[in-house]
Amino acid sequence: MENAFEYLAFSPPGWGGNLLRGLLSTIQIALGAYALGLMLGMGGALGKIYGGPVLRWTLEIYTTLIRAVPELVLILLLYYLGTDLLNTMLEKFGYERMDIDGLWAGIYVIGFVQGAYSTEVFRGAFNAVPSGQIEAARAVGMSSIKAHTRVVIPAMLPFALPGLANLWLITTKDTALLAVVGFSELALETKQAAGATKAYFMFYMAAAFLYLMLTIVSNFVFSYIERYYRRGQPVQG
Repeated sequence: MENAFEYLAFSPPGWGGNLLRGLLSTIQIALGAYALGLMLGMGGALGKIYGGPVLRWTLEIYTTLIRAVPELVLILLLYYLGTDLLNTMLEKFGYERMDIDGLWAGIYVIGFVQGAYSTEVFRGAFNAVPSGQIEAARAVGMSSIKAHTRVVIPAMLPFALPGLANLWLITTKDTALLAVVGFSELALETKQAAGATKAYFMFYMAAAFLYLMLTIVSNFVFSYIERYYRRGQPVQG
């Protein structure tokens, strides 16, 4: 028991500080990737609904491929292939090769993956908005942009929030896959701590507890947001 407290201490030789730094990196990547995924998803959903045949066909390929291939394979492919392509382009234009920061690489890779799922969440939410609301907004003289920002998007958010909350939790767990490319988030810090101390059960239980706390806080936040946007609507049992 005494050794366990030493292992988890926040000062050397404990590993507690490493786990907390890993948790902070996990949250940073998840927030950045989630925001990027939401932007891609909103653009993708609008493109699928209102875009021309070529745009809709391109977005359909994007969402189908991303959802069909396992996240681990996508992360390995996008991380290494994307880095090689970027450096190849830099060399082609006479610039030196550059090392991609692990934090930003993780955000871009996971955000690109989450964008495909967000696209379908937003598309379903847009289609759930009664067409009469859009027609009423246009009838009172609103432009298409105003109708969407003032009527359609606020109306579709309650339909999208359950799916978006689930995607946030998936994003936080997908950050653990970055351990395979050597980025020091919570999963890799836990693996290193467990390997150095041989206290595998203790450290993986500690990591599970941290992920659980993150999930509980996230559920509370999304529950509050959903109640806010559903105010005035009938309570669903």
